[in-house]
Amino acid sequence: MAYTTINKSGDYFNTLTYTGDDGTNRSITGVGFQPDFIWFKDRSNAFNHYLFDIIRDGQTYYISSNNNAAEAADTTSLKSMDSDGFTVGASAGVNGNNNNYVAWNWKANGTGAANTAGSINSTVSVNTTSGFSIVKYTGTGSAATVGHGLGVKPDMIFSKPYSTTGDWNIYHDSFSSQQRIKLNSTGAVSTNSGIFSSLPTSTLVNIGTSGDINANGTAHLFYCFNSVQGFSKFGTYTGNGNADGTFVYTGFKPEFVMIKLDGADGWMMLDNKRDPFNVMDKYMTANGSGADTTRVTSDFVSNGFKLRTSNGDVNNGSYIYMAFAEAPLVGTNNVPANAR
Repeated sequence: MAYTTINKSGDYFNTLTYTGDDGTNRSITGVGFQPDFIWFKDRSNAFNHYLFDIIRDGQTYYISSNNNAAEAADTTSLKSMDSDGFTVGASAGVNGNNNNYVAWNWKANGTGAANTAGSINSTVSVNTTSGFSIVKYTGTGSAATVGHGLGVKPDMIFSKPYSTTGDWNIYHDSFSSQQRIKLNSTGAVSTNSGIFSSLPTSTLVNIGTSGDINANGTAHLFYCFNSVQGFSKFGTYTGNGNADGTFVYTGFKPEFVMIKLDGADGWMMLDNKRDPFNVMDKYMTANGSGADTTRVTSDFVSNGFKLRTSNGDVNNGSYIYMAFAEAPLVGTNNVPANAR
C-alpha cells in the first residue's frame, strides 16, 4: 500500500453483502461507521439500483443510477442509517426474501451545512479526509457556480436533478472543458456546454443552463470525489485487447472498482465482497438493472488491478475508472498490517 493519511480505509468506505429476509425492520451491521451515502443493488434479480444519501428529502427517497427518473419514496426500503450500518424494510429493492444484495457505503459528514462559495448557495456534507462530498442545490436556469466543499479540485462529479426527471451527468478529471458522460447510459464521452460550462475548481463546480444540471426551481444533487493516496483513485488506462490484460496501478489493493469505456459501453462494477477470489468473474452495470453476471474480468492485487479478458467493456480501448481501497488488517495497536 502506498503512503496514506488514512490508516483504516474501512472507516470511510465499505462494501457489505447480505441475503434478504423480507423483514419489515431488518438491521444490517458491519459497515464500521454510520453511512451517509448507500448504493444498494439486488444481485439476484433485474431490479433498479437504489441510491440513498443523508441530505436529500428523507432517507426513504431513492434515486436509481440506471434511469433518469426523479427520486421516489419507498417507505418499505431504507428505514435508517445507523451507527454501524442501516435498517431496511421489506422492499424488494433492498430486502426481498432470499434475494442476494450488495450495499456500497460511504461516509461524508452528516446532514450537511450551508455553503455560500458559489453564485447558487448549496448544502454540503463533506469529508475532506476521504475526499467525498454530497451537495444539493436549487437550479436557477442561468449559468452559475456551486460550492462543493472539498477544498481541492474534484476528480469525479456525479450530477442528477432529483426532484424531476433528468439524466445523470458525470465529470471526470481526464475530461477537457465542457465534456461529460452519462451514468444512466452506455453512451460515449461528449461535449455539452450546458452541463459543465468549464472545469471545476478547488471550491466550485461551474454549471451551464441545461435542465439536467440547472433547471430553474429544481432540486439537484452532486456526489463529488477527489483521489486520496492509498484510499481512492480516479484515473484512466488503455486496454491491450489481450486476455493477459492491462495492469492498472492504484497504489492499493482495491475493494471496489467501476470502469467505463470512453466510447459506447456499460459502467462495469466490480468488488471483492461479491467476488472474493481471483480471477474475479462477477460484475453488474451501474447503467443497467440486471443481476450479477458471470464472466472473467480481472484480478485485484496489492497495488492495483489486472485485467484478465480481451473484452471491450474493460480491456480494448480507453477507459475511465474509480477505485476504493480494501480495508487492511489492523492490529491491536490500531496500525494496519503490511501483509495479509
